Amino acid sequence: MNSRYTNLFRFFFVCVDLVALGLVHFVLILNFHRIPTNWESSYGLLFLFGNIAWLVSAYSVALYVEDGQPNIYRFTTRTLKAFIIYTSCMLLFIFLYHYPYSRLFILISFAGFFLLLFFTRLGMVGVTYFVKRANGVSRRIVIVGYNDLSKKFADRFIFNHTDFQVDGYFEDPSQVRELSRHPIIGNVDECLDYAVNNNIHEIYSAISPEKNESIYEMAKQAEKSMIRFKFIPDFRLFVNRETYLEYQDNFPILSLRPEPLEDMGNNIKKRLFDIILSLIVVVFVLSWLIPILAVLIWISSRGPIFFKQKRSGKNNKQFTCYKLRTMTINSDEHTRQVTLNDSRVTKLGRLLRKTSLDELPQFVNVLLGNMSIIGPRPHMLVHTNMYSKIMNEYMIRHFLKPGISGWAQVNGYRGEIKEETQLRKRIDHDIWYMENWSIWLDLKIIWMTVYITFKGDKNAY
Repeated sequence: MNSRYTNLFRFFFVCVDLVALGLVHFVLILNFHRIPTNWESSYGLLFLFGNIAWLVSAYSVALYVEDGQPNIYRFTTRTLKAFIIYTSCMLLFIFLYHYPYSRLFILISFAGFFLLLFFTRLGMVGVTYFVKRANGVSRRIVIVGYNDLSKKFADRFIFNHTDFQVDGYFEDPSQVRELSRHPIIGNVDECLDYAVNNNIHEIYSAISPEKNESIYEMAKQAEKSMIRFKFIPDFRLFVNRETYLEYQDNFPILSLRPEPLEDMGNNIKKRLFDIILSLIVVVFVLSWLIPILAVLIWISSRGPIFFKQKRSGKNNKQFTCYKLRTMTINSDEHTRQVTLNDSRVTKLGRLLRKTSLDELPQFVNVLLGNMSIIGPRPHMLVHTNMYSKIMNEYMIRHFLKPGISGWAQVNGYRGEIKEETQLRKRIDHDIWYMENWSIWLDLKIIWMTVYITFKGDKNAY
């Protein structure tokens, strides 16, 4: 999608959504009879914060950013995510502001805004459907070469470009070992004649010209016949695994995996999310809970209240990780993992570990910037050294800040590592999180962490 269309798309829906939000608020103010007197400043502030909250929520899920052609499913899903974040922000504001807003007013405003969002998206679906139905198939393409790359390309192309039609492939029949959803039309050397005689608009080649010199000549002849010729590069020729393409100052760069948090904007969003949520926990939870737990820890086992340990952080830099002490003072506390029925764990410590309350001081680590709320769990230095020798991919997880909770933990890979397969699964989950990070994923993991904590985690001991 060109930048002009992207800017138009963004501007149009930003305006539509803000107008919808303002319309709901305005209609309710005019018709609602349960609002107390002297309400102007408080309800005005609610409206102002609502606009800011919606823009922040929409930005956090990239609602108004379209990569490539408009994707209705992606846009609708992002809208739902943004609305959930928006309502959470609004409820938090109402809770902290302490003004007696009408609950019915708030409920109706949420419902009204959601309905307007729904109908604007429904309108987008309807307009898109009728435009495409009226225009029909506007372009036809064929693909030179039948392989895994060309099959993936055809499936993805049709999914994102419903006004295009893939006629089929051109390939040597001896190279075809399975049926395709699109037909094999003929040999490679028959492609150009077919394209000219059947009103084909574009030819895509999944065969490298280095493997078949006739591809270059085909490309020249196609352009003479006013048919666009494009290449689908197979980067596995350079790296024998799936790769990801990005650009640095117009230079194409191949990387082994996507890393959303390498983007400065995403990094700032995650850091702001960490700071805001950590401050809420520290001020409203730790401020009264830690003193209570401190007294209980001191009564149950004489010694320090907090347990401090060097752990491996981002880029494998050491940092001091804080926890509530759950064990008696012992000589191997910095080298040996806690095991099931470990005699070093106190009775109170067992409860703290089971409920993950011992991890609460790590919100201070988050504020200090050496941890995140969600990320790969930090390991002891001795274990980092040991695991890195067992598996080459282990150190990849240190591209991110470690977290209080993580994708591996909520999927059952928490606590003691008894065998290599457990380590492999934990690493795979940590790398998957790094490659697929989003604010929405962090919120999902937080919810799963809370749910598992109340439900009980068999690996927490």
